[in-house]
Amino acid sequence: MPHKFSASRRDKIPKQKYRVTNWSDYNESLRKRGDLTVWISDAALDLWSAPPRTTRGGQRRYSDLAIELCLTLGVVFKQPLRQTQGLMRSIAKLLEIEIAVPDLSTLSRRSNGLILQPSPRANTHAVIHLTVDSTGLKIFGEGEWLEKKHKNNAKRKSWRKLHLGLDLVSGEVVCSELTTDDVGDTTALPDLLDQIEGPVALFLAPSRQIALQSPAG
Repeated sequence: MPHKFSASRRDKIPKQKYRVTNWSDYNESLRKRGDLTVWISDAALDLWSAPPRTTRGGQRRYSDLAIELCLTLGVVFKQPLRQTQGLMRSIAKLLEIEIAVPDLSTLSRRSNGLILQPSPRANTHAVIHLTVDSTGLKIFGEGEWLEKKHKNNAKRKSWRKLHLGLDLVSGEVVCSELTTDDVGDTTALPDLLDQIEGPVALFLAPSRQIALQSPAG
């Protein structure tokens, strides 16, 4: 075992005790962890319906914002699409708002190819301390089902790599790039930097640190 600091006298060091004196406030803080507050802003209600279509084809009933909101609730509460529809209907009933809720087929069809709009940064001129890392994403499909059914090993696995850039100051993801599994962080870095509007003062990556010259000089 590795050497422990003050191992010869650790038995003589008294163990610290943390005693709660305000039990009523402590219990109330634990209860508030289970509170659920949901609201829909007036701006979201105004954008719930899809804008009029100017090209050929049928008119969509729901906007991308409405589909994104329903799918986000389903991911947060780990609900399938049918239960997501029921959850959204119950929320609309509790808030006493008159909105149509997308059904299972609509959520499934519109989720394919839905482009999520990133939220704009509060201060686009603030200096960014950027750190970049990547993680592998395994693609599940028909081959996975056949592998489990017939108890055989697939000859080839499909993987993608997600590169993420995080601002260490604000804690938000400022850039992202999805590539094949053979693309490293160094190769994906130029495309990641093109997505950043503000100046980058420091760049951090695993096992390396590079200081970048900001556009402002």
